[in-house]
Amino acid sequence: MDPMKLYFDVRDIFRAPRLALSGKKVIIFMQANLVGYAVYWMLNYLGAAVHGMSFSDTWAAYGLYPCLLSLDSLSGIACLLYWMGAAFWFYAISLGATAVSRVTYKQLKGDEFYSGGDAWSYVKKHWHPVVFSSISLALILAFLFFLAAIFALLGKIPYVGEFLFVLPYFLYFFGSVFTIYTGIVFLVALVYTPAIVGTYEEDTMGTVWHNFSITWGQPWRIILYHTALVPVLVLGAYLFSHAWISGYGLINAVYSHEWFMGSKLLNVVGWATQAVHPGALCSLLGNICSICSACYAGCASCGSLLTSSGVALSGTEQVAAFILAVFLFLLIVSAVSYTMAVLSVGETLMFIIFKKRSDDDNLLERKDEEELEEEEDDDDSSLDDDEFDDDSDTNAGEDEEGSENEADQDDSETEDNS
Repeated sequence: MDPMKLYFDVRDIFRAPRLALSGKKVIIFMQANLVGYAVYWMLNYLGAAVHGMSFSDTWAAYGLYPCLLSLDSLSGIACLLYWMGAAFWFYAISLGATAVSRVTYKQLKGDEFYSGGDAWSYVKKHWHPVVFSSISLALILAFLFFLAAIFALLGKIPYVGEFLFVLPYFLYFFGSVFTIYTGIVFLVALVYTPAIVGTYEEDTMGTVWHNFSITWGQPWRIILYHTALVPVLVLGAYLFSHAWISGYGLINAVYSHEWFMGSKLLNVVGWATQAVHPGALCSLLGNICSICSACYAGCASCGSLLTSSGVALSGTEQVAAFILAVFLFLLIVSAVSYTMAVLSVGETLMFIIFKKRSDDDNLLERKDEEELEEEEDDDDSSLDDDEFDDDSDTNAGEDEEGSENEADQDDSETEDNS
């Protein structure tokens, strides 16, 4: 199939919600989120245990959302475990974003059959720049601050320190500006690295260089395109989650009728909803910004659709409620994953536009490494076929010569007998 026609400007960003509405992309992010969340959850509960909290108390207070733990009240080891879990989850999401970026890139090139398994195989080969690009920039920042600390200590030398501060002041000044610029590049790398690796197949050094290039050469496009992406991302996430909440409400409205399941549904669905509904989390986010307040209103309406009746569940109802809680949790993860997919698709479109605008390099017309490998395999197979044909011709010639020699021998034997 032919590549998708792009405008290579801000108009392409508005395609992100539609392109992200794909089962492959949502499932990829669900896989990344579930793996990252599982490790994050276990490390947080381990940190709470190290802090002296029992599992039952932690579950009663935070349930499935240990992000509500107060870091101020945790010990050093517990805080370390918390941030280790957060870092693992972040990099799991980054690897998922790389896979989604690869699927999007192939889709834009016209390959609709590129699967999630193919994308994860690609990520398995190219995970190093996704992880080490941001770490490299963080180490550069740490080194710059270390140098600043060394020069600051030299400034404490009596009589000489004042001059060691004043004379190379321009060096300190431009070094400070470069440090601020590197910090901005670090933030840009957290967003664009998956798109760079997923589309341009760069290594760690190349990815770092592209992040510096984007930050220096495309600052206004970064701001403008994100100004367009954020509203459509919020709208897409709202419509997607509203569709999920509407389906949830319709099921409850029908099945909870007294002619059907009635109180049994109140027991099962009420317990499952209270187990997975992030009411405290949404309340926390709702106090941060107005956008999150709108999301909190949606979460509150979701939680108010059905609440537990307070009646003790029977054995079968308890098992059914637990299974339903798992299903509801997966639906919540899918809504979050779709939102992340919109962001990942948007960043991929941005990087493709940046390369076209800055270097006149249309990535959709460029042959990627997988296409080159397929061509090499085709060439190798064609060479094998040619060699097989040559061997067949040689064998056929030898057979013909052998048959001619046998015929000559027969003729000679006939003459001798006569």
